[in-house]
Amino acid sequence: MTNSQLNKMRLELRRGALVLAVLSSLKQPHYGYSLRKQLQQSGIDVEEGTLYPLIRRLADQELLDSQWRHTEGRERRYYQLSALGQELLEQLSGEWRALTRSVDTLLTENNQ
Repeated sequence: MTNSQLNKMRLELRRGALVLAVLSSLKQPHYGYSLRKQLQQSGIDVEEGTLYPLIRRLADQELLDSQWRHTEGRERRYYQLSALGQELLEQLSGEWRALTRSVDTLLTENNQ
């Protein structure tokens, strides 16, 4: 497998997980840069060109609430889970846990 093929598969694997990570992180209000820093501290490195469109898409789907706040001498848009976003996060979390258990079982069985 080439590096290019591996990178494409790695990106595919991360795509869905990133949505879940962002929703989970936005239980608390964050502006874009603070969200990116929190994700990085958790081991998820995401480019601004990926994160900001994702945040806007989730807000457009009414999964996030947003408000402008004046902090540290500037205006920043803060995002947080909406009620609908919280409901979706709970559902997706259950799906994620079931999926990872199943994949872990397959990986363990096939490595013996």
